[in-house]
Amino acid sequence: MTSIIYIIVTVALVTLILLQQRSAGMSGLFGGGEGGFYQARRGLERFFFGATVVLGIIFVALSVWQLLHR
Repeated sequence: MTSIIYIIVTVALVTLILLQQRSAGMSGLFGGGEGGFYQARRGLERFFFGATVVLGIIFVALSVWQLLHR
């Protein structure tokens, strides 16, 4: 059961990270391009960011739990 939850959280986390991509190319990696590095998050982008943080915490917790219960 834990493995199924782990897979669902992983897929959701990867999906949310890919949906947050703002600009393509190397300039986006260093904060360049449209929007800049210090742009405020609003609306759906803010929700995606918060959901990514929560799923990241759940992912780490599940990873530690699986490591301790093997």
